[in-house]
Amino acid sequence: MRTSDIWVFLAMVLYFVAMLSVGFFYSKRSNSSASQYFAGGRGVGPWLTALSAEASDMSGWLLMGLPGLAYFTGIADAGWTALGLAIGTYLNWRIVAKRLRRYSVAAGNAITLPDFFSKRFGDTRNILSTLSALIIIVFFAVYVGSCFVTVGKLFDTLFGFDYHLMMVLGAIVVFLYTVIGGYLSVVVTDFIQGMLMFFALAVVCGGTVINAGGIDHVAAFLADIPGYLSANHTASPTIDPATGMQAIQHGAPLFGSPADFDIITIVSLLAWGLGYFGMPQVLVRFLSIRDAEEIRQSRIIATVWVVISLGCAIAIGLFGRAMLPAQFGTQAAAESVFIVLSQMLLPSFVCGVVVSGIFAASMSSSSSYMIIAGSAVAENIYRGIFRRNATDRQVMWVARATILVVFVFGCLVAADQNSSIFQVVSYAWAGLGASFGPLMLFSLYWRRTNRQGAVAGMVVGALTVFAWNLFVKPLGGIFGIYELLPAFIVSSLAIVVVSLLTEAPAREITDTFDHYMDEDTNVGELLEEHAIRA
Repeated sequence: MRTSDIWVFLAMVLYFVAMLSVGFFYSKRSNSSASQYFAGGRGVGPWLTALSAEASDMSGWLLMGLPGLAYFTGIADAGWTALGLAIGTYLNWRIVAKRLRRYSVAAGNAITLPDFFSKRFGDTRNILSTLSALIIIVFFAVYVGSCFVTVGKLFDTLFGFDYHLMMVLGAIVVFLYTVIGGYLSVVVTDFIQGMLMFFALAVVCGGTVINAGGIDHVAAFLADIPGYLSANHTASPTIDPATGMQAIQHGAPLFGSPADFDIITIVSLLAWGLGYFGMPQVLVRFLSIRDAEEIRQSRIIATVWVVISLGCAIAIGLFGRAMLPAQFGTQAAAESVFIVLSQMLLPSFVCGVVVSGIFAASMSSSSSYMIIAGSAVAENIYRGIFRRNATDRQVMWVARATILVVFVFGCLVAADQNSSIFQVVSYAWAGLGASFGPLMLFSLYWRRTNRQGAVAGMVVGALTVFAWNLFVKPLGGIFGIYELLPAFIVSSLAIVVVSLLTEAPAREITDTFDHYMDEDTNVGELLEEHAIRA
C-alpha cells in the first residue's frame, strides 16, 4: 500500500472507531426500554432530527449513484430526479411531519410506523402492523443491499481491496453499532454523517470546478456532447458491443444522437418525490422529535441541506465528465467518480475524511433500515401477535435477531459488484413509497379512511410495483414510466373505493381524528393516559 493510501486508510479507520464509540456510548440509555431503543424516548431535538432524517434518506446514492448518473447521461435525468426529491422533502416536512407527531400520540403513543397504522385504525387483530412489517422487511433488505454495494465499491476503487471482503467487513461495522446502540446511536451517528456528507460534497464540488478550468470552460466542453446539458434530452453514450462499455476514439468518448426526454419521463422522475410520504426511515424521525412545534425549524434545516447537497452531487458528475471524459465506460463504473476525484484533488488524510462521507452515507442509511426492520418485527409481529406480554428485553432481542437476518440478506443482495446503486435504490424506493405513502396521507387527512381501505391500499401498492416493473414496464412507451407513480395512484384509488364500500370507522376513531390537531390537546396528559391503559 502506498504512503498516500495509508493516510487515507488511517482517516477512515479513525472514523469507523468513532462511529462504534457512539454506539457503545448510547447503549446503556438505548437499552433501558423499547421506547428508547426504537424511538429515542421521543426526546430528539430539531437539528438531530433534520440531519439524521436526510442522511438516512439519501444514503450512498447521493455521493455515488447521482453523480454517476449525471456523469454518464448528462443533466436531465439527474436534474429532474433531484428536483422531485427536493420538492418531496419539503412537502413531507410541511404536510406530514407535525400531523404525524401529534396523531401518533393521540392514537395510542405509537413509536413505529406499523404501530401507528394499527392504532390509527383500531386494528386489534394487528393485520395492518403485520403487513407493514413484512413490506418493510422485503424492501429494506434490498435497500440495505444497495448500501453494502456502496461500501464494497468504495474500498475496491480506493485501495484495490477485494470487493466482497470489504463489503462484508463494512456491513459488520454497521451491524455492530446498530445492534449495540439502538435508535439513539443511529440518530447521533446520522447527524455526524449528515454533516460529513455535506462537507464532502462541498469540498469535492468546489475543487472539481477549480481544477476543471472554471464553469465557462466546462460548460463549453459539455455543450459539445449532444443532449448533455439539455433539460429535455439525454446524452446517449455509444456502447461497444464487444466490451459492453462506452466506445472511445482517439481518447475521446463517443456519443450518438441524444434521446428525447418527453413529458412522461419528466413526470416519472418528478414522481420520486412521492416516495417520501412512505419512507419509514424519515417518518420515524417525525415520531421521535421532542416537540411538534420544533418541526418548522427541522424543516428549514432539512430542505436547505437537501437542495445544496443534491446540487453539489450533480455538479460533481458534470464537472467530472469534463475532467475525466473517458475514465468510466458504464453507469455502474461512473458511480465511482466522486471517489476518483477525491483522490486526485485532496491531500491523503483529507481525502480519507471526505470519502468517509460515502461510508457515512451508507452507514447512516443501512443502520436506519435495520433498526426500523427490527422494530417492525419485534414490536408489531412478535409482541403484537405471538407474545403480547413480552418484556422489553425480549422484544429487543427479537429486534436484534431480525437485524441479523436483514444484514445477511443485504449481503446476498450486494454480492453482485456490478449492480447499479441507482437502479437498486429506485426499486426499493418505489415499493415503500407506494405501499405507505398514499395510506399516510389518507390517514392524516381523510376522516372516512377505514381499516379495510388501509389494508387494500398497502397490498395493492406493493403488488403494483412488482407487477409494473416485471410485466408492464418492458412494454415501453407510456408504460415505461417509473413504477412508483402508477402504483401510488392505484393504491390511492384502492383506499378510497374500499373505504367507501365498507363500514365507516368507529366513533372512537373519528373522534380522535377530529381532535388530534387541536392546539389545546395536552400531549403530556395523553401520554400518561396511554401509559395507564397499557
